Order: sequence, then structure tokens, then C-alpha cells
Amino acid sequence: MQLLKKKHLPRYTIKDYEKWEGDWELIEGIPYALASPSLKHQRLVFIIASLLENALRENDECEECITTIDTDYVVNETTVFRPDIAIVCNNEGEKITKTPTLIVEVVSPATKRVDEEIKPMYYAREGVKYYLLVYPEGEKMVLNTPGEGGKYTTQEVNGEVELTISEGCRVKLNPKEVWRMV
Repeated sequence: MQLLKKKHLPRYTIKDYEKWEGDWELIEGIPYALASPSLKHQRLVFIIASLLENALRENDECEECITTIDTDYVVNETTVFRPDIAIVCNNEGEKITKTPTLIVEVVSPATKRVDEEIKPMYYAREGVKYYLLVYPEGEKMVLNTPGEGGKYTTQEVNGEVELTISEGCRVKLNPKEVWRMV
């Protein structure tokens, strides 16, 4: 029997979130603690972010786009995500305030449910073009792209993939290169 109803649960805003210590995400006013990342998780974030940033810097058409690591993505007053990696273009300020073109999450057992079930709904609704899930344990990558009905279509990435970040700006990512470097 459910004793607490949704209306009785506390709801927080970005103003509350900004005062908290530690690492959190805020989803519709509900705080989610972020797990402490493993060494392999951090290596993957560094390697993928480096490869993406290098690809952006090699293309003059990508001048307005940047790769971020662990930067708050402010969706609205009650929802703030902190993606492992994001590519955002023409952003202003110290937080991500424009919808990223690409978000990458390195999935751990502690974040699996949120990464696979909750975030795709929000990212698809907000217009995130590419949502890449990286699974360190199985050395697997899964790319989510917009599909029918506002939901993502999912495909495992086995070879090099080219992502169109903005008009004229494209980056390539090869999972084999990533796993070789870890």
C-alpha cells in the first residue's frame, strides 16, 4: 500500500539545487544522487570527450560547438541533468542552456535505470539529436536517434559512426578506437 502521495513529496527547484553539496541531478523537482565514478568510467569519459573535441577542432564548420564534461544542462526550473559528455553549439554562460546535439552517458549499475529509462524520454522531448550510451562492462555502445512518436530509435554501434552536429559540422567516433585506448 502506498502511503505517500506525489503531492506530499518535496519538490525542489534549480535555486535549491545550486546550494547542495555533492553531485546531483534534479528531475521534475526530485533529486537524484550521482554515483562516484570508477576509474574505467572516468577514462572512457576522457577518451571519448578528447576524440570528439579533436574532431570538432579539425573542422572549421564546428567553430561554434564545444565538448563539455560533467556540465549542468538546465532544462527548466525543476530539471537539471549533468551528462558525462555533451556537445553543444552557440551556448552562452557557464551551464548548458541550449539543447545539446549529442549527449553521452557512461552507464554504471547505479545509473542504469535513469540512463536507460528516464533520460531518453527527456532528451527526446528536448530535441537532443544523439544520445549515446556507453557500457564499460560489455564494451558496448548504443546510439539513440529520433524516431516516430517522439521516441528514440536504438541501435548498437559496432563500427565508425558519423554524427552531424550542425550544418557542415560532422564528427566521427569509432568504438574500436575507444575500447583500444581504455
